[in-house]
Amino acid sequence: MNSDKPTLTQVQIIQSLAEALSWFEKEISWGVSPGELNHLTGRIGELYAAMITRGQMALDTNQHGYDVVSAVNERISVKTITTSTHVSFNQNTFHYVDRIMVLRVNVDDEKGVSVEELLDTSVQDAKPLLRTQGGKLVYPISRGKQEQRPVEDLEITAQASVADLEIVQYESGAIRIYRQGKTVPEAVKTLLKPIATEIGVDLFNSKGGLKNTQQLGADVIRTLNARSSL
Repeated sequence: MNSDKPTLTQVQIIQSLAEALSWFEKEISWGVSPGELNHLTGRIGELYAAMITRGQMALDTNQHGYDVVSAVNERISVKTITTSTHVSFNQNTFHYVDRIMVLRVNVDDEKGVSVEELLDTSVQDAKPLLRTQGGKLVYPISRGKQEQRPVEDLEITAQASVADLEIVQYESGAIRIYRQGKTVPEAVKTLLKPIATEIGVDLFNSKGGLKNTQQLGADVIRTLNARSSL
């Protein structure tokens, strides 16, 4: 079988993933709903799977039912969602698949666009998790969040003061704002925007999209500290 599909190096896959995520972020900043970007979301998932498995894109995903072939020759079916509550696999081609990955592209103000792994397992281990429905194998997705430790337990990597506010960056990248030692009730980004505008920090990143809370907070802290050292 001949194919004109290129073989990508690991560096090219990583670069392509970065470009796809950047374009997705830009579309979101233009007001496009994540649900309208299914083709781009799917591409992000395939590139992400190829990156972490050091693999390649499959030659014909529609025919064979898998999207990526890993460095150890596993045939991987990749499903990528944004807000869906389930994914489905074609029962007729499922026997071609060795491994399944279910990914979610998250969009939030604090971290921006990120890829979350919801499921990564062998077909044998996945079968008990799937239900049959209309010729499809369906995997239901829970929206529940994992338990998290308080961000205050982490190390502080940077901080700056402005008026009666203390802006703090933690080692996870999280930004918090305190007034007299207490967390302010307002959304962090809502407070950061006027401060950034006042001190000349751009609200947009180099790609033309709005900075997320962590990016904006880090830039505000850096600028405030630079000004105070003059």
